[in-house]
Amino acid sequence: MAKMYFPQYARGRGGVELRCGQTVLQHIRRIGGVEIDSDCGGRGDCGRDVIRLERGAASLGPATAAELHLLGRDKLERGQRLACQAEVADTGQDIHVFIPNFGKYTVLSEYARTEVELDPCVRRLGKRVMHDSGRELGPYRDGIYGLAIDIGTTTLVLQVVDLENGENVGTTMACKNPQIAYGNEVISRIGYTIDHPGGLSELQESVVEGINQSLAEWEKLLPAGDGMMERIYEVVLVGNSTMRDLAFGRDVSSLGLIPFEAGDTSAISCQAAEIGLHVHPKARVYGPPLIGGHAGSDCLADIIATGLYESDEVGMIIDIGTNGEVVIGNRHKLLTASCAAGGAYEGYQISCGVGAIEGAITRFEIENGRGCYATLGDKHPVGVCGSGVIDLLAEMLNHGIMDRRARIQKDYCFADGLCISQEDINQLIIAKAGLRTDQDLLIRYCGLQAAELDRIYLAGAFGNFLNVDNAMAIGLLPRIDKDRIIRFGNGALAGARVMLCSKARRGDAERLSRILTHLKPNEIEGAGFQYLVAENIYFE
Repeated sequence: MAKMYFPQYARGRGGVELRCGQTVLQHIRRIGGVEIDSDCGGRGDCGRDVIRLERGAASLGPATAAELHLLGRDKLERGQRLACQAEVADTGQDIHVFIPNFGKYTVLSEYARTEVELDPCVRRLGKRVMHDSGRELGPYRDGIYGLAIDIGTTTLVLQVVDLENGENVGTTMACKNPQIAYGNEVISRIGYTIDHPGGLSELQESVVEGINQSLAEWEKLLPAGDGMMERIYEVVLVGNSTMRDLAFGRDVSSLGLIPFEAGDTSAISCQAAEIGLHVHPKARVYGPPLIGGHAGSDCLADIIATGLYESDEVGMIIDIGTNGEVVIGNRHKLLTASCAAGGAYEGYQISCGVGAIEGAITRFEIENGRGCYATLGDKHPVGVCGSGVIDLLAEMLNHGIMDRRARIQKDYCFADGLCISQEDINQLIIAKAGLRTDQDLLIRYCGLQAAELDRIYLAGAFGNFLNVDNAMAIGLLPRIDKDRIIRFGNGALAGARVMLCSKARRGDAERLSRILTHLKPNEIEGAGFQYLVAENIYFE
């Protein structure tokens, strides 16, 4: 039987057996380890999953209406296809696929480390490794390790920790979440599990395979190397509500339907072998509780890592990812809210946007009428990612290219072949307004003014790299003294690590999940919510 090959990727060089009637994207999903953007989850309307056929083009069926539409708009060159539309029609010869528009992702793995007293759930007892539940996990073999995992919608970040001394082992691992082949946001992935028999299993296996692959590659770099994975006896895994439940193979359909709530928000625990994770088969995999709606255990991990729940000072955590979460409060009261804010500001949903890949514009300013920029990897610009988008909007506003009502006279071209349109700006200001409205309302619900906040913690990659002055200029953040803004890095991974090392902090997380208040400001404000969003659309 002939195969489909993806020579750019190690996993793709061995090929995957051709199946008649399946698209190239479906073959990519089967093989795993091949990176491709599919914002729309396979509907054919995003135009990002462009491929070029090096061999075997005749084995694919004719171009679909979606592809012909893109050809008519000059977005798809002759000889190119969309992976989600190009179906295998003939399995008689090999097909070689090249993916031209995909760079290596830059993933934030750094975080502000929170020190805790080491008290893990697994420990050495004589010559045995024991779990606090009383279960024996196996013989002691020169080490007891744990694994902290942050499953983001776009990325996976992992850290191995020595549970006998609390130190990190080797470097933090980071890669793209392979589920992105099913869509760049959670709704597409939820929809896939509903619309496709076996879809839930596909997505669960996809993310676990991504974790396993990262671990295998990481283990090869260790001096001791061989056998390290067999000495990982405890895993803490965090993610938003959809990502956590998909990793454990739980039904996520209720998260895609009103009122957008998980079927069960309580903590999950199972053996690694049950979900196919390649660590010690008896290792416990712990998924901390969800908060509510799309605010998941990653948001809870942010709270644990910052220590906001123990502070007398009032702080706010803002984590802008594919989903945006806002937390406000202190040890007396904590309020949370979530909104779908990140797609536009992660480079998606705008024509010139890309994720944090090589060649993405990360910083932008206008000097003497000319656009100046920096790109990831110092590569030729291929698009603009989140932090660059903030700079772009602020500079256009400051230089009169865009007015305070967010209007431009014509498309603004800022780099080689890259332009931002009025439609793009509309997407950005609507996303900005939603996140800012949640911030404003949570501050109000706490009976405060923004100026009274003692701290604002910016969590996640977006917050780590954005220009704070520019974010304030476009109204994404409230105007407060910059000294009170703390970039916390990957707070979700930091919190997962803390819960891996400390039973007490794990207990804190479970207690907090029961007492903090998750709010849906759009429901509280009713019809007036849209007016509040409208007030935040334009610039101060």
